[in-house]
Amino acid sequence: MLLTISTSSTSCHSARDLSFLLHKHPDKFQSFRLSFGQAHVFYPVLSDHEASVALALEIDPVGTVRGKSRDQAFLLDHYVNDRPYVASSFLSVAIAQVFGSALAGRCLDRPELVNLPIPLEARLEVLPVRGGGELVERLFAPLGYAVATIGYPLDDRFPEWGRSSYYSVALAGTSTLSRLLSHLYVLIPVFDNDKHYYVGPDELEKLLAKGAGWLATHPEKDLITRRYLGNRVELFRTAWARLIDEEAGGDADESATEAATEAETAPEKTPEKAANGQLALHRLRHEAVLAALRASGARSVLDLGCGDGKLLPSLLADRQFNRIVGLDVSLRSLQFARRRLKLDDRSAHQADRLTLWHGSLMYRDSRLAGFDAAVLVEVIEHLDPPRLVALERVVFGYARPATVVVTTPNREYNVKWEALSAGEFRHGDHRFEWTRSEFAAWAAAIGGAYGYTIDIAPVGPIDEAVGAPTQMCVFRRPVGEVFQP
Repeated sequence: MLLTISTSSTSCHSARDLSFLLHKHPDKFQSFRLSFGQAHVFYPVLSDHEASVALALEIDPVGTVRGKSRDQAFLLDHYVNDRPYVASSFLSVAIAQVFGSALAGRCLDRPELVNLPIPLEARLEVLPVRGGGELVERLFAPLGYAVATIGYPLDDRFPEWGRSSYYSVALAGTSTLSRLLSHLYVLIPVFDNDKHYYVGPDELEKLLAKGAGWLATHPEKDLITRRYLGNRVELFRTAWARLIDEEAGGDADESATEAATEAETAPEKTPEKAANGQLALHRLRHEAVLAALRASGARSVLDLGCGDGKLLPSLLADRQFNRIVGLDVSLRSLQFARRRLKLDDRSAHQADRLTLWHGSLMYRDSRLAGFDAAVLVEVIEHLDPPRLVALERVVFGYARPATVVVTTPNREYNVKWEALSAGEFRHGDHRFEWTRSEFAAWAAAIGGAYGYTIDIAPVGPIDEAVGAPTQMCVFRRPVGEVFQP
């Protein structure tokens, strides 16, 4: 199994800079012991004008299966296979362990090189491609590489056997070295249907970390994510939701998350109490939601799309609620919520009452079943129609709490906000804002489709012409009613 990376000098850099970026001395043949064999690094070409580094792996086929259960099927296959010869998950792990500094974009001696795009060519000998050479093109070309592949027959002596699924692959483009390595790290395992490691939540985090900045916008992100995660459905759903969030810019960095939180109700922003004693609108919303929850008799509550946890302290302060869960698709928002709530400093009893979950409302999640109530405070307006339909199915069709409380802006009231131009939404991420009649029609359709009664109420100061700034609907599932979707 062999990976070579080559570069040539430009007016901005010398080919010898490759050795600085890789943190590997060009005059040494270096070997590294890995759990599955050995990795060797050497420079077959090095001059002022061109340089190439090679990463060669020697896989120990016995070591890779040592300690495995004897009752596993196909034991012979563990010893007689293509693992020592093809670019696979082993190579991806070797890249991370041997070229870890370059992959992370660190170069202590020449830090100015890290973000410098340079001409690079990577060659893989050989890549197992189940799907034909065009699959290599589909995955690498959108990242800016010129792709060349060479296929091989199964056996030169028996051409009637046809072509094999193995290809030599060459990628050429101008990129930073860390970006090239991140592409290889993520995409090589996509071609490997027999990964040597357990695919769990850790692999999901690695995928999103190494795919940051490019995977969310890749046209084949669905295929990449599925294959990288070994077609594990729950992991794929979580990863897909987070990629959608990244593509929308909702989880780019902490400052962006904070800014989005601040901007959420920017036109509505007032002091906690106005001169007339009126509470700020977000406080009025929370009070209305809490009153509906108290009236429902709920003991367990889901705060769906909890963001950075603004509602959760009020839920914790009410002893009626003995189980509270905040769920959000953004890990950074949950980190903010954790700090806001000082969860690490709370007593064991308080910690048992409140839990933060990372998850998406786009997919069925068995954890959401069995709760008395769920709230969606200013959430639905952030979803495109297809995603809103998915949320409806998950919340009302699968989770099916006895009570669901939904709040959303009343578009008619926007004329009262001087900061808003005609037709402008209250937040740049809103996909829609409904009039009172539109919200009532949506609520009625949900109630009819999923067996809930509805009760719509205004929240905030009421204007005779345009109503209140926020509209709320309390959905109630009749006690004892058996619903057949």
